[in-house]
Amino acid sequence: MTADSSPDARLHRALACLRGLSVGDALGSQYFVPVNYPLLKRREVPSGLWQWTDDTEMAGSVVAVLAAHHRIDQDALALSFAEHHDFDRGYGPAVNRLLRLVREGGDWRELAAALFKGQGSWGNGAAMRIAPLGAWYAGDPEQATHQAEISAYTTHQHREAVVGAMAVAAAAAFAGAPDGPPSAEALLDGVIDLVPKSAVGAGLRRARDMLDYGDPGTVAAVLGCGRRTTAHDTVPFALWSAARSLGDYEQAFWTTAQVGGDVDTTCAIVGGVIASGKAGAPPADWVARTEPLPAWVPTSA
Repeated sequence: MTADSSPDARLHRALACLRGLSVGDALGSQYFVPVNYPLLKRREVPSGLWQWTDDTEMAGSVVAVLAAHHRIDQDALALSFAEHHDFDRGYGPAVNRLLRLVREGGDWRELAAALFKGQGSWGNGAAMRIAPLGAWYAGDPEQATHQAEISAYTTHQHREAVVGAMAVAAAAAFAGAPDGPPSAEALLDGVIDLVPKSAVGAGLRRARDMLDYGDPGTVAAVLGCGRRTTAHDTVPFALWSAARSLGDYEQAFWTTAQVGGDVDTTCAIVGGVIASGKAGAPPADWVARTEPLPAWVPTSA
């Protein structure tokens, strides 16, 4: 059974995923605030409107470009990132500078390649925004990884960052399969088979071996949870958490958030992957408390 490949059906899936990503991002970011630490321990959500961060803003550009081009167009994606860049959304300093220079007419190819003394960024930014692409290509993880690789290069050209994006996109494509999400083991095995040799890939293999561990803190101590904001310190744990809770958004969120680290990003990744599946929508009251998606994100392809 294959997923509906019409542009409107693809966009519907991508938007559902984006909403799941934005809830994870916005609610996760609330637990950076010290006054909310006790709430996290009790698995309670804070009052008020939850604002999303750069994770959602950049994911919105991924969806917008897919809606307009039905694939990743790198120039359009880089321009969308730059045009919608809001400095106050929590971007890292390197990407803040890159997007400002792109907005001023700079070439994203030269700018992204020059980051970190020519190594390119190996941060988790390419992975945090990419789950909606996997939902767009639900049931076709090979194409999802290919398009995710293309998308990553607009800002992140280090191998680990690129592979991290590929892994998250593949996971979302597997989770959104029309005949239902696979088992936790099958999801991670499928992702591992699609990503090249890398530290991210090694972390995913360790995550596969730890699926029967009951303590997320122990797993995070081994895999990382984004404290270093690198792809290989973020993606393996996020996909471990998502794989164990496919179809249960709330459980996936609390499992991910309770270990700390880069909570908005890990929860954005997990929320996007979970929401790619038909049964993975976030709780309605959480959606209602989350800042609406950007008005410029299209609703029809």
